[in-house]
Amino acid sequence: MSSDLSLLIRQSRILLPGGEFMVGDILCRGREILMVAPEISVEADKEIDATGLTLLPGVIDPQVHFREPGLEHKEDLFTASCACAKGGVTSFLEMPNTRPLTTTQAALDDKLKRAANKSLVNYGFFIGATSENLPDLREANPACGIKIFMGSMHGQLLIDCEELLEPIFAEGDRLIAVHAEDQARINQRRQEFSGITDPAIHSQIQDNQAALNATKLALKLSKKYQRRLHILHLSTAEEAELLREDKPSWVTAEVTPQHLLLNTSAYEEIGTLAQMNPPLRSHHDNEVLWKALLDGVLDFIATDHAPHTLAEKAQTYPNSPSGMPGVETSLPLMLTQAMAGKCTIAQVANWMSTAVAKAYRIPNKGAIAPGYDADLVIVDLDNYRPVLREEVLTKCGWSPFEGWSLTGLPIITIVGGKVVYERGKVYTDVRGEALRFDG
Repeated sequence: MSSDLSLLIRQSRILLPGGEFMVGDILCRGREILMVAPEISVEADKEIDATGLTLLPGVIDPQVHFREPGLEHKEDLFTASCACAKGGVTSFLEMPNTRPLTTTQAALDDKLKRAANKSLVNYGFFIGATSENLPDLREANPACGIKIFMGSMHGQLLIDCEELLEPIFAEGDRLIAVHAEDQARINQRRQEFSGITDPAIHSQIQDNQAALNATKLALKLSKKYQRRLHILHLSTAEEAELLREDKPSWVTAEVTPQHLLLNTSAYEEIGTLAQMNPPLRSHHDNEVLWKALLDGVLDFIATDHAPHTLAEKAQTYPNSPSGMPGVETSLPLMLTQAMAGKCTIAQVANWMSTAVAKAYRIPNKGAIAPGYDADLVIVDLDNYRPVLREEVLTKCGWSPFEGWSLTGLPIITIVGGKVVYERGKVYTDVRGEALRFDG
C-alpha cells in the first residue's frame, strides 16, 4: 500500500476515547484515521471485515531492550519488531544499554537509522545517563527521555549515588526514567548469599528494600527540582504504598505483566527463565501492585522485554542473565485478566496505550478518533489459545508464559494505516516511523 491509500475496517467493536464501545466502521487514509461511524458507505483500497472482533488502539510499549547494536544474537530491531507486530505493539521505546551505549547524539542517530531500515513498527529511544554526558542528556534529539540505572548495571551507565544523580535532576526538563534499585545494598547482599546457586535467591539478594531505597532517593530529587520522573517496572508493595502517600503530579510509574502475574513460585516451575531485574516478588506484592494499578497510583504497563538465548539462561545462577521477552504476550495477558473480571478492556487500553502517549507526550497516539494515527489492533476476545514456544517470533525463542491459555490475541495489527500482521502472517515490507515527543 502506498502512503495515501485507504483502509476501511467494517463492523468491529470499537473502543472509543471515552471508554465506551460502539459496533461500527473506521476509515483510514494514509497514516491517519479519517472517520469513525456506525456505518461508512464508501469504497476503500483495502477492506477488513472485523465482525465479532474488537478494535483497540495499538499498544505503545514504553520499555524494551531490543539489543541492537552489539547484542544481535539475542534480538535485533527486525526480529523484535516482528514480535511487536504479532503482539499488537505498534510503537516502542527502547533502552540505551546496547553496544555501544546510547549516550551520545551519534549513537542515537545510529539507532534511528537502523530502525528506519528495519523496524516494522514505530520507534523511539532513550538516551542513557553517565556521570559525564550532561550536555548530551539535555540536547540529544529526538529522545523520549533520560534513562538512569541506579542499580542492576555496571560500567558507565551505573549512577548509584546521590552526588552523581543530583546534577542530572538539576539540569534540563526532559523526563527522567529510573531503574530504581540500591546497588550498594545489592552488593552487600550478594556477599551475604554468595555460593547459593538456586535462582530463587535472586529475589532475596535484590530485595524489596533495595527497590524502596532507590525509589525514595529518586522521588526526593524529583521533588527538590520538580523534575519529571518516571519509575520503571515498579515491583514492590512498599514502593506502591510510598507513591500512594506521596506522588507529585509530575511523577509517573509503570508495572510489568510479570510483576502482576508471576511471583517467586515461578522459580520452581521455570528456573532461571523467571530471573529478571528487579526480581519477581511475593503473592502479596502482586496483590498490592494490582490495587495500585486499578487505583491510578501506577499509571501504565511496560514489558521490559529483555531477551537472552536459552543457552545463556541455562547457565547456573548467578551466571545466568536477568531478563525475559514480553512484547508478544503483554496485550493478551492483560486482556485475559480483563475477561476474568480483574479489570476492564478500556482500562487495559488506557494502561497500554493512552496513558503512555500522555506521559511521553507522543502526539496523535493512543486513541481511536479522527485525526489520530491509524495504529490499531484487532483482537479476538471469544477464543483462547496456549502460548507455544514454536510460535514465538522473538529471536530468543521462548516465553516465561509458555503453556498459559490466553484470549485477546491479535488477529490483525495495523501500523500507520498498513496491515503489518494478519492471522499469523507478518508483512515484513511495512516500516514504522520515528515517534515525536512534544516537550
